[in-house]
Amino acid sequence: MHALSHEPEPRPDHDPPTRPRKGYCSDPARQLPNQKGYEESLTWIKPSFLWMMYRCGWGTKAGQETVLAFEISRGGFEWALRHACLSSYVRGVHPDRSTWQRQVKRAPARVQWDPERDLHLRPLPHRSLQLGLSGEAVRRYADEWTVAISDVTPLARDIHALVSDGDLDSAAQLLPQEPPYPAGDDLLTHLHP
Repeated sequence: MHALSHEPEPRPDHDPPTRPRKGYCSDPARQLPNQKGYEESLTWIKPSFLWMMYRCGWGTKAGQETVLAFEISRGGFEWALRHACLSSYVRGVHPDRSTWQRQVKRAPARVQWDPERDLHLRPLPHRSLQLGLSGEAVRRYADEWTVAISDVTPLARDIHALVSDGDLDSAAQLLPQEPPYPAGDDLLTHLHP
């Protein structure tokens, strides 16, 4: 997702029946690959629209006024999950803290689980995956995985206006469809806290 200075070109190797995974970004300038240090910092994919709205305050926070939706290939998303490490040490998942530190240092992707959000952006009891990319994963994200980029700022504003007016049913009807990802155990066993 770093080829943001221009519209992505159709990919001849893209398999149309393969459903891409959508992620959101509210700081498009930070996503550009030509910025110094972009491979050292993490580029976060937030697959939950409402979690992204929580993060960017419905696109009203300074520097986060534009909200983009990125669609990435399923193969890319799954590569990132397979090569990811939890962003924090969890006893029972990692043999010990020093092993986790070595893993997280080498991993091109990191996962953290944050509470999902409702329309009022309050935390829900279940968690949403956040996927941080660095190094090789960022390059692949930019050059191979990005299928489409769209501006969802108007949608965020429309839903926020409905929520503010108390029309939660209409707001819910506008939410992007986000069915649970059909991930097998092999993709997530090393990522469950």
